[in-house]
Amino acid sequence: MNPKRSPFDVIGQLGALRRYARSLTRDGTDAEDLVQDALVRAYEKRGTFRASGSLRPWLLSILHNTFIDRARSRKAETVREDAARELSHTHLDAPQEHAVRLSQVRDAFLSLPEEQRAALHLVAIEGLSYEEAAHALNIAQGTLMSRIARARSALRDMESEGRVRPAHLRVVGGSNQPGDLS
Repeated sequence: MNPKRSPFDVIGQLGALRRYARSLTRDGTDAEDLVQDALVRAYEKRGTFRASGSLRPWLLSILHNTFIDRARSRKAETVREDAARELSHTHLDAPQEHAVRLSQVRDAFLSLPEEQRAALHLVAIEGLSYEEAAHALNIAQGTLMSRIARARSALRDMESEGRVRPAHLRVVGGSNQPGDLS
């Protein structure tokens, strides 16, 4: 008995597929990956193969199309990465004076006690109302207002002592008057 060979005998075509993939990719590992991807596609589309047709050209066509799709995908990914890289470099560093000033303000802010820093951050930076900030911290609104007033006062004191320069640190939501704690 002669076992009947299937018209979809992919194993017999592996040599041709590997050779063609190697000539397309010029790399053995990439060629093997390409053959594997092409065989997965061929298996998924096996219903489109006509038993009266030739398997080798059909498989080589799938392999070629898989190679083209990968090349297009890599090119599109490169374009996206280049665009993202360009966008990430569009910011300008602050001039040295501003960078130093921002560093001083940050250090002054971070030197505040945690409860004052949290209260001031929620109101001045995050823009929460006193009521929302008090709720977020689970404290009374009056306590929140007191903490913010003490934080603003401490920042003004640091500025007047020369620990923060220049002499006009503006606290968001407050005033520059030492006696005004609003």
